[in-house]
Amino acid sequence: MPVREVIHIDEEKCDGCGDCVVACEEGAIRIIDGKARLISDKYCDGFGNCLGECPQGAITIERREAVDFDEEAVKRHLARNVAVAQPQPSACPAPPATGGCPGAAMRQMHPAAVTAAATEGSAIPSQLGQWPVQLMLVPPHAPYLAGADLLICADCVPFAVPDFHTRYLRGRAVLVGCPKLDDLPFYYEKLKEIFAQARPRRITVLRMEVPCCGGISSAVARARDEMVPVTPLEIHTVGIQGGMIEETIPVVVDSHERMRSS
Repeated sequence: MPVREVIHIDEEKCDGCGDCVVACEEGAIRIIDGKARLISDKYCDGFGNCLGECPQGAITIERREAVDFDEEAVKRHLARNVAVAQPQPSACPAPPATGGCPGAAMRQMHPAAVTAAATEGSAIPSQLGQWPVQLMLVPPHAPYLAGADLLICADCVPFAVPDFHTRYLRGRAVLVGCPKLDDLPFYYEKLKEIFAQARPRRITVLRMEVPCCGGISSAVARARDEMVPVTPLEIHTVGIQGGMIEETIPVVVDSHERMRSS
């Protein structure tokens, strides 16, 4: 077996944030049991693009015995990832005559205004303006994304923000996902496509304070830097027990120096 350079991930230092997953263009890294892991030596080219993206310094380059980097295997691996991440129509009930899953059919709603009387009582109207909301399901050409004030939200956030509808959702198009359970490289590629087509006027990310949730903000920031670098972007971190932990605003497009604290 040849001796060559591949990455090494220190599990003691790794907090499972997922930044390296997005940075690895070969899809060689995944979050497994809360830790970043190299899934196969043949997918790692040894260049170390992921090193600068690890906030914990958990990734290094080591020289050891490893199978050769296989570019064709990487292409097949990435193609499989995209195919698996795509929504499967067969899981849906019988589709309408127009085709597709009826539960994922696009709808654009017009939420009622929130009045002072409603905020004092229990009948606060929903501020959801579109369907579907899952990032996996929303097509990049959806009309409600075009020029939108776009909210990209980790799916745990609404449970920790009691005024989520009035504080964040009102007047925004929303995309929801879980960076720990879903496919981050697929998110990254789809977000690039959405940004290129929709050209949102503003992007807000809501993530939880847990490290694995950092993957969604990293994917959004990198996709925005590539496709719409002048679009304003805010990243808000929500505490598990509620309340805002941190708000950050990217001020440069360089992916190694993206954000400053506001």
